[in-house]
Amino acid sequence: MGEERTTGEATARIDAARRDAARIDYVAIEDSRAFRRLRRTQRGFVLPLVTVGLVWYIVYVLLASWAIDFMSTPVIGNVNWAIIIGLAQIVTTFAITMWYVSFAGRKLDPEATRIRQQIEAELEAAE
Repeated sequence: MGEERTTGEATARIDAARRDAARIDYVAIEDSRAFRRLRRTQRGFVLPLVTVGLVWYIVYVLLASWAIDFMSTPVIGNVNWAIIIGLAQIVTTFAITMWYVSFAGRKLDPEATRIRQQIEAELEAAE
């Protein structure tokens, strides 16, 4: 019985979301100054990080392919440069991810929330 009510409530919410989605002018939102500013901010942060990350990865692949003697040089016991640089790749990936999450939480999410709230307010006013 409770499950039926929950399913019915979920269906009602989905139907309401579909009705709202049909009334939203997504092209106008995409063309809005606030949305363009949000996308510019996001791209301005992401593109340099992706570029640096890809270059760093390509350097690792090239070193592994062409600098075999260097990469196989032991640093500490049986640990060579290939292992150290490979682990640095993993650390770098996590660091970039944490940096992006922090950036998004500080810069992107608040602006996206403002845009969403504005859209919701316009939908409520139109009802």
